[in-house]
Amino acid sequence: MGVISKLAAAVTRSILAVLLASIPAALSAQSSDNPAAIQADPNVAAELTQLPLISTDVFTAPGKMVRPKLSPDGRQMVYREQVDGEKFLTVKGVDQGSAVQIATPKQVRVNWYRWAGNQRILLSLTSKFRLLDNGLRITSLHVFDLSTREFTRLGRRKQPPDGDNVLYVDPDGEYLLLSLQRTLFDYPAVFRIGIADNSIRQTIRSQSSIWRWIADEQGVVRMGISYKHNGINIYYRRSPSGKFKLISKIREKDSDEEREESLLDIAQIVSGSDEGYVLSNKKTGRFALHKFNYQTRKLGEVVLDHPENDITSYQLNNEGTALLAAQYTDSRDRIVWFNDKMKSIQAKLEKAVPGQEVWIQSRSRDNKRMIIFTTSSTDPGSYYLFEPDTKRLHRFGGINDPIDPAKMAETSYIKYTARDGLKIPAYLTLPKGREAKGLPLVIMPHGGPYGVRDTLDYDAQVQFLANRGYAVLRPNYRGSDSYGEDFYERGEGQIGRTMQDDLDDGMDWLVKEGIVDAGRVCLVGSSYGGYAALWGVIRNPERYRCAASFAGVTHWRKQLKYDGKFFKSRHARAWKKKVRGEEDFDLDSVSPAEQAARLKRPVLLTHGDEDGNVPISQFNMMLKAAKKAGANIESKVYKGEGHGLAKRANEKDWYDRLEAFLKKHNPP
Repeated sequence: MGVISKLAAAVTRSILAVLLASIPAALSAQSSDNPAAIQADPNVAAELTQLPLISTDVFTAPGKMVRPKLSPDGRQMVYREQVDGEKFLTVKGVDQGSAVQIATPKQVRVNWYRWAGNQRILLSLTSKFRLLDNGLRITSLHVFDLSTREFTRLGRRKQPPDGDNVLYVDPDGEYLLLSLQRTLFDYPAVFRIGIADNSIRQTIRSQSSIWRWIADEQGVVRMGISYKHNGINIYYRRSPSGKFKLISKIREKDSDEEREESLLDIAQIVSGSDEGYVLSNKKTGRFALHKFNYQTRKLGEVVLDHPENDITSYQLNNEGTALLAAQYTDSRDRIVWFNDKMKSIQAKLEKAVPGQEVWIQSRSRDNKRMIIFTTSSTDPGSYYLFEPDTKRLHRFGGINDPIDPAKMAETSYIKYTARDGLKIPAYLTLPKGREAKGLPLVIMPHGGPYGVRDTLDYDAQVQFLANRGYAVLRPNYRGSDSYGEDFYERGEGQIGRTMQDDLDDGMDWLVKEGIVDAGRVCLVGSSYGGYAALWGVIRNPERYRCAASFAGVTHWRKQLKYDGKFFKSRHARAWKKKVRGEEDFDLDSVSPAEQAARLKRPVLLTHGDEDGNVPISQFNMMLKAAKKAGANIESKVYKGEGHGLAKRANEKDWYDRLEAFLKKHNPP
């Protein structure tokens, strides 16, 4: 990319001058309820031509690096990369020095990684224990020591599946606090783990029904949460020498129970104080950031709120003594800094690159070096090293450099009205170079379904389909995250029902406005989105020509039984109620595997045989039922893959299969 080479050559100039001189203003996303705002200009429509097809190899090209993180001293970074089809964690000096690759077993998935001091890297890994055609997911904590090049598992030699529940990491990387069960039949205790030698010392004993411990930013365990069959007990202490005292009881019959539980899930306590912060939706139905007193459990003043969306997360400073930043999502992800210096840096960067999201992704402890990530709906993203004191900005990597943002299709944030009057936010991507009239449509519902939403981030599959000539609609149907309590609750008990109506209503809106052709619509999705695609063609074959599903749920009753293995009993009941709704509702009536005899449209069905979220048995049931019904079904099992496609060859195969399937049944 020419823009990048220019920027790299100007590293000694001021950040504002460099960015303004070297990066063209990106087209900003549109947000409108008026479809006229997203239609092509009629004066130039005649000149529009479909751009050449971009190779699948380009869309699935592995990025050189993903999620780089600076060491506390700012001298090294760790990131994920793919080399010859194999994935590694790589550590490299920021200024000089050779790279060190950390190989992880092929049978595991890296959940997260972080620095522990300047010479050690912590990793959380998930492996799967197979039991018949299902399995149990096992997480474990490991450390890689750069000085010895040794890879060591931390914690007890024999421990239950949840082995990576880290409460605190010492800034110098000497020790951490880990919440662990001794056996599957015990409640978790808190252990001090020596990172260098895996020495283990219990600091907080297990206590009846306490499943969750919370520490402050100084490494003092301050709170314990007890989940019992009839509610929640909250225990708190003011200091390391204090005793835990019961400060609150929340009974299952209490109407505010779920709100309180959600509030506690994102609690942070200011070190050396009873004060802290929580996210609460009690006052407006939307989560806002509040001050909070943990001794009196009194909700304090609002620190940050948004008129339409939830505040989703926040952070304290390194010392745990002050609020640093908070995040929310409206049309796109956004950050609000409470530190004046960080606020100034963020404002200058965003002003310099309009239309781009700019994220300060990682910082050295002294803030003299930062990793900046920039992206948009048309740009997979770039990484820069930024040194505020010298105003030096240097690009050192990208997510997918073969992608040319100028050739990608713009995405608009829109809202349409569902049949019951609810406003449904969505993202609409129209093929570049084609008039927005009578287009073929792919509806792509997100996974989850609850507590998840689509955003304005670059999506390779969306851009791939748009490049092939399809309009792509991604609805944030009811139950999606960050739109407040009412929007969320309207999705509870509505899987296969009004949640599915929201997809149909999005199609109807686009048809009414003339943007898409009612006879040229298909559904594509993964996980819950894969379910919604399958159910859409079964429920409404008059609407949809075809459906493609990756890792989709096909039998809700059996999926809920499988999910129950990973929930505490109380939470399993709550999850089942959320999915099913009324107690007398028959989930088989909205399960594709049970309704396969009604399947009259072509289906592409794919799955990973190592999927720990939606087991391969869900695929097998649907395939067997569809074949018995004589349905037109294509299938593919990806060996060694989980709930996503980790291998580039498999990702490319999925794209190629999807393209051929859509071209056959809904040609662009």
